[in-house]
Amino acid sequence: MEVRLVPRRATSQELLLGVNALPYADCVLKAPSHLSTTKIPHSVDAAMDRRLPSNGEVQPGVSLMNGPMMEGDTQMKDVDKTEVNGTGSSKRKARSSIAKPSYAEPESSDDDDQPLSKRRRTSTQKKETAVESDSDDTPLVAKARNRPSANIQKPPRASNAQIGESSDSDIPIGKKLATEKSKIEKKAEKEAKSIRAKEKKTAPVKKTNGIKKQESSDDDVPLSKKIPKKAKAQPATPAKKGKAKPKKEETEEPPEDIEAEEETKWWENPMGDGSKKWTTLQHSGVVFPEPYQPLPKNVKLIYDGKPVKLHADAEEVAGFFGMMLNSTHNVENPTFQKNFMHDFKEILKKTGGATDAQGNKVAIKEFSLCDFSKIFDYYTAQREAKKALPAAEKKKLKAEKDEAEAPFMHCLWDGKKQKVGNFRVEPPGLFRGRGEHPKTGKVKARVQPEQITINIGKEAMVPPPPKGHKWKEIKHDQEGTWLAMWQENINGNYKYVMLAANSDIKGQSDFKKFEKARELKKHIDRIRKDYRKELKDELMEKRQRATAVYLIDQFALRAGNEKGDEEADTVGCCSLKYENISLQPPNKVIFDFLGKDSIRFHEEFEVDPQVFKNIKIFKKPPKSDGDEIFDRLTTSALNKHLSGYMEGLTAKVFRTYNASYTMSTLLREMKSKGTHQEKLADYNDANRKVAILCNHKRTVATSHEGAMQKLGDRIKGLQYQQWRLKAMMINLEPKIKKKKGAEFFQLPEDIDEEWIKEHQKFLVEEQETKIKKKFEKENEKLKDEGQKQMKQKELDERLKAAKELQQKFNKENKTKKVEAEGKGPTVEKLQANLEKLEQRIKTMGVQAADKENNKEVSLGTSKINYIDPRLTVVFSKKFDVPIEKFFSKTLREKFDWAIQSVDEDWEF
Repeated sequence: MEVRLVPRRATSQELLLGVNALPYADCVLKAPSHLSTTKIPHSVDAAMDRRLPSNGEVQPGVSLMNGPMMEGDTQMKDVDKTEVNGTGSSKRKARSSIAKPSYAEPESSDDDDQPLSKRRRTSTQKKETAVESDSDDTPLVAKARNRPSANIQKPPRASNAQIGESSDSDIPIGKKLATEKSKIEKKAEKEAKSIRAKEKKTAPVKKTNGIKKQESSDDDVPLSKKIPKKAKAQPATPAKKGKAKPKKEETEEPPEDIEAEEETKWWENPMGDGSKKWTTLQHSGVVFPEPYQPLPKNVKLIYDGKPVKLHADAEEVAGFFGMMLNSTHNVENPTFQKNFMHDFKEILKKTGGATDAQGNKVAIKEFSLCDFSKIFDYYTAQREAKKALPAAEKKKLKAEKDEAEAPFMHCLWDGKKQKVGNFRVEPPGLFRGRGEHPKTGKVKARVQPEQITINIGKEAMVPPPPKGHKWKEIKHDQEGTWLAMWQENINGNYKYVMLAANSDIKGQSDFKKFEKARELKKHIDRIRKDYRKELKDELMEKRQRATAVYLIDQFALRAGNEKGDEEADTVGCCSLKYENISLQPPNKVIFDFLGKDSIRFHEEFEVDPQVFKNIKIFKKPPKSDGDEIFDRLTTSALNKHLSGYMEGLTAKVFRTYNASYTMSTLLREMKSKGTHQEKLADYNDANRKVAILCNHKRTVATSHEGAMQKLGDRIKGLQYQQWRLKAMMINLEPKIKKKKGAEFFQLPEDIDEEWIKEHQKFLVEEQETKIKKKFEKENEKLKDEGQKQMKQKELDERLKAAKELQQKFNKENKTKKVEAEGKGPTVEKLQANLEKLEQRIKTMGVQAADKENNKEVSLGTSKINYIDPRLTVVFSKKFDVPIEKFFSKTLREKFDWAIQSVDEDWEF
């Protein structure tokens, strides 16, 4: 067995001291069970080339996405044997390091403008029972073996409609995608050479001792430093036509004290990458969650049919589970139950256990004997009571809360007021995790001031901790952009209080991210040329590296990091195991693993034949489940190789570059016309192409079918209104039926009498609801003003309108005639209303088609995280579509730098 010396990662303390490289004496031994050979014999390549010939040109990879997986599909064979995805559980071990906090600036997070308590609560976990686990980290084939009759679903295949092609075409969808991708790649490579040639011509000439010296054409000056002509700052909404009216609350002027200072357009002179981020910093610390309020004496946990008394700490933990009973995908998950029960019993031991009504000890051992229903009912009643509060009371409570939190909402950063993004400490509760996290259900402990480190200026006043407590530490770290930090007890991760997404600092972080991707434009041709060449290198290390870069570039795979024993078994490209990949000749590769945040990645790709052969070699016997595919490659080695092409280049930059460059290419060719909704659909078509070509997909949301049904009903409702208008036209002018033809006045085929009666019932109920809500709102206003409220008699009088509407519908159903409505109705007025409805139906039809095509594609992920927001602004200004159609208020604040910094001629 071959043994490798793998450099140990420097600890955070060593990094602070400037230690980067570690000597071999300080390395760890890595001895995989089966390691790939150092070289690949020519005979192996020759034999594979005979069996799987290729034309010598590296083909772009294409994500096929999968259709339903039936029984007959379960045996996915590799080239030589019928080995399929297994259930190996071995992990890539973390290199030894001391668990110390890192004070380095944490990376930008997509959700860091939200309170910490709101983050990462989503779980894609499916309903499970203790008898049979349907865990997403179990390969589909293993499930099929256990349940041979199951109809297991893979992610759906891409459709012609999703990439804007006709479904009548005989060209396979995979070939279309490959052609499109190849075209974009060739364009990118040509553009990269052009950029370097242009830079070579325009490079300044230096004189050294009287001799002219030309600067290198491959200088690494970032594109961000080559500032184009100053773009005229424009409002969020293009003002060419001025038709779109933003919501009132979005146009209100901000408080004077917040925006009193002159706006700094930092993007016109971006801050460099120097380590010092601030000179002076003042803030008010963090807001702690409210202390626990014990349950009423009549609300108890029931164990084995009997109510039990608990210490307040144990009762609080029981309440965490009790208040979640309606979240079945969590509380019915065996892993969630097991982890909760383990921690609950530990807390019971520490707090003296449980007692019955007579004070006798009760040993709580079995989860199945615990009944949390009384606790759930109590918290449900509390929530309902809060919802039922009068609007004035809710407004008052919110005002009090806002007043109490006001000092924490902003900080003074180098003398400028900046909004703080997440100043609330996470409340205690049960950890959910994302996907199939192994620690889901564990108790998140209440964070104490003694755990929190404050980062603040030396001359600033340190915020006082709660009475009777003290802070863990006070730091003056001018290299960090965090204000406070603490370590959570579940995964040992560090939580940071950062500035809000629309602050200068966070904006610059996003700006640098996209400028880094723009910089890659200049080098992409050399990188692709080199990895294509190394796909056939005789050295295993180089061939594995080239194959990994191909997968990262073509399919947006994450590089992957080593995992410790207690971490979720998530996987990236460099840490793929034997069981994570299955092969289907001639060139299909099926991936099945837990990716970032424990979200399952199960995809089918068509790859270049040489890549297929390489993976086959990397899986060569005696390798089996648990062995690494890329065992001669680490993430750090890969990123070090990439940084040789461009300073700061890592694997994750490819995903941003590919999405932004693809969108930029499509935008140049686009000619969008029509209404705002039609133009928005054109934008979504382009975004969808980016998502498909760059592999940003998602499973269909469970709510999609219901949402489409509602949208369909709304369209049918408008068609019903059209039919009534046409019937009114006949009522006014009977001869018009002959003039326009009987077909014009017929009901649409999908609307029958039964549907009409249901819809009429809905319209009557809707009117009743509106009348009641308006009545309640007016009464609340009268109460606030100290005036006499209206009586029930007034409401009954108003509700007569709904009864009259029902009577009208009954008459129409009986006589099959509709009397003309409105003031001075004429055929011309009715015709005009008919045309308005037709336009609304057309708009909703566009929305429905767009929604259906987007159901399997993560457009939000592409638009917010990977496509340069300036490209969205370009589309908005070029085609005169309000930016509000693309970005919510929060995102407009986050990307304010993009909205103000470019015009319609800007290019990525």
